[in-house]
Amino acid sequence: MRKPGNEADAWQVAILHRTSRVVSSGLSIDDMLQELIAITVEVSGCDACLVYLPDHETGDIVLRASQLPHDAEIGAVRLNVGEGVAGWVAQHKSAVALSNRAFADARFKNFTTLIEDTYEALISVPLVRGGEVIGVLNVHHREAHEHTPDEISVLCFLGEQMGGAIAYSALAEHNVKLKKEALHVRQQLEERKIIERAKGVLQQRFGLSEEEAYVRLRDESRRQRRTIRDVSEAVLLVESLGQERPPRSKGETEKH
Repeated sequence: MRKPGNEADAWQVAILHRTSRVVSSGLSIDDMLQELIAITVEVSGCDACLVYLPDHETGDIVLRASQLPHDAEIGAVRLNVGEGVAGWVAQHKSAVALSNRAFADARFKNFTTLIEDTYEALISVPLVRGGEVIGVLNVHHREAHEHTPDEISVLCFLGEQMGGAIAYSALAEHNVKLKKEALHVRQQLEERKIIERAKGVLQQRFGLSEEEAYVRLRDESRRQRRTIRDVSEAVLLVESLGQERPPRSKGETEKH
């Protein structure tokens, strides 16, 4: 740790200020996690840092951010709660500090694609909000590294402060996802109604069955390289224009 001893309190104050700015900045969760990593590196002088967040659909914790480039591993590296050091931390809500040969710890789960898993020292701390773990921060040193009480204290404090910010951002991200899903469902229902109406027009005009009407819409969409919805809307438009045609006047009728 770069600021040992009595400066731990100063670090906590600095972390409070930075996390306050992060919370009010409106950052996306991915940007927020990168800010967490930047603060962690500055505080600990580590060689690598990983952040795991829960996947609420599967119950796993999943690698979400990294100091070192891990494009293929982000979202793919997963642990059950209780599995690996990070899973143990998530389950027990308690930090784990391993000063050397971290990979030899009985709780350790190795991922061959993570170079960090070959490093000597590891400290894993929970990201906490309201007493609940909402993620795990893994801090790696390439060489053996004795974690001082001040370092552990500051990293745990960071986990508590950033935990709230990340939880808030994750909730906002989840709400956006739900709104997109709701919009998609509405669009699907609207599309289904349009296609059903278009099928009804074709059935009435050409004496087709429901299946035959759909096949005609599908074949036409393929021929025109347009969506079935576009073709259905065109059918409804033509039908609407036909219904709106004004009746012929008496004079026009007599001319014919």
